[in-house]
Amino acid sequence: MNNAPIVFRAGEGRAATRPAAPLPSSAEQRTVTLQFDDNALLPLLYGEHDRHLARIEQRLGIRLGSRGNRLTIAGGTALTEVAEAALRSLWRRLEKGQPVGTADVEAALRMAEGDAENDPRLPLQDRPEIRTRKAAIAPRTPAQADYIDLLSRQEMVFGVGPAGTGKTYLAVAQGVALLQAGRVDRIVLSRPAVEAGERLGFLPGDLKEKVDPYLRPLYDALHDMLPAEQVARRITSGEIEIAPLAFMRGRTLAHCYAILDEAQNTTPAQIKMFLTRMGEGTRMVITGDPTQVDLPAGQRSGLSEALRILDGVQGIGVARFAEGDVVRHPLVARIVAAYGRADGSAAYGRADESAAHGRAAQAVGHGRAEQGAGYGRAEGQAGEQPARGPKKERDGTGK
Repeated sequence: MNNAPIVFRAGEGRAATRPAAPLPSSAEQRTVTLQFDDNALLPLLYGEHDRHLARIEQRLGIRLGSRGNRLTIAGGTALTEVAEAALRSLWRRLEKGQPVGTADVEAALRMAEGDAENDPRLPLQDRPEIRTRKAAIAPRTPAQADYIDLLSRQEMVFGVGPAGTGKTYLAVAQGVALLQAGRVDRIVLSRPAVEAGERLGFLPGDLKEKVDPYLRPLYDALHDMLPAEQVARRITSGEIEIAPLAFMRGRTLAHCYAILDEAQNTTPAQIKMFLTRMGEGTRMVITGDPTQVDLPAGQRSGLSEALRILDGVQGIGVARFAEGDVVRHPLVARIVAAYGRADGSAAYGRADESAAHGRAAQAVGHGRAEQGAGYGRAEGQAGEQPARGPKKERDGTGK
C-alpha cells in the first residue's frame, strides 16, 4: 500500500499524490497534525479545488497533507507555526458561520506572519474586531489590528499610509458601530473637493450633485456597513452627513463621529480648521496618503504639517500603514512597492543633482573670485599708468 501523503494541488477536482517538495534538514523540520471535528466544513476550509491549501503551500513553502479529518503540516519550524495559526484562524471563522475566501486566506496568513514576527500582546483569536449589525469586521493585517485598537481607545486618530490598506473603510465601520450602539448621535464624513490631476470644469446640478462625485468612496463604504434604504434614511434625518471640507468652517461638531478622508489634499489652514471643530463627546479620524498629494505645485500638505506639529500630543493616536498592509489586491501592493522604489531612486537622483549643482556653483564662485582678483590687478595696473604718463611727458618736454 502506498503511504505517500496526499497533497493538494490547485486546479484539480480531487486530492492527488505527488513527490514531496524539498524540506529543511531534520533539525529545522517540524510536522504538526491538526484534527477537525466537523467534516462538513472541511471543503470550505480547503477551498474549491483545494485552492486555499495550495495558496498556503505556495506562500509559505511548506507541505500540507490530508487524510480524513486530519491535516498534516510539514516544513520549517517557524513556517509551520504560521500555517497552523492561519488554519486555526480560518477554522474559527467557519465555526462562527463566516465565509472563507481567497482574501480571508491572505488575511489569515498576514496576521499569522505578523504575530510570529512581532510577538503581539494579544493572541490571534483575541484581536479586536469592529461589530456592526450587518457584519463583524476583523483586521486583515497586524497594522489594521493596531488601527482598530486605536479607534476604540483614542479620541483622535490619524490613519496614514498607501491606498488599499483599509484606512477609510475601517474608520467608517467604527463610526457605524458607535452610531448603532448609541455612543454617538451622528456621523460626519468629509473630504476636500480636489481634482486628481485633471480639470473637470463646471459640474451640472444642485450642490449635492456637484460634490457627490468627490464623496463617492465614503458612500461606498457606508453601503458595505448598512442596507441601502437605511443609508438613505439616516442621511435624510441628518444622522449621517457627508459634506465637503469647505462647509466645516464655523461649526462645532458635538457628540458625533467625524472622519476627514484624503487629508493629504488639505492645506495647513484647512486641516487646522477641521481639527478645531471638535466638540464634547466627539471622536475624529483623519486618513490620508502623503504620497498622493493633488494640491498645486509648491503647496504644502496639511496632513504632513499636522503630523509634525501634533507629534506626541496626548489623546492623539497615529496608525501608520506600509505597502505590506495593502489588502485591496495583491497586485496593488506590488504597484505601491514599485512606485516607492522609483520615488526613492528619484530622491537619490535629485540629491545627486543638487550636489552637482552645488559643486558647479562653488566652481563658478571660485571662478568669479579669481576673475575679480584679476580685474583688481588689472585696475591696479591701470591706476599706475597715469603716474607714469606725466613722467614721460616731463621727460619729453625737458629735452
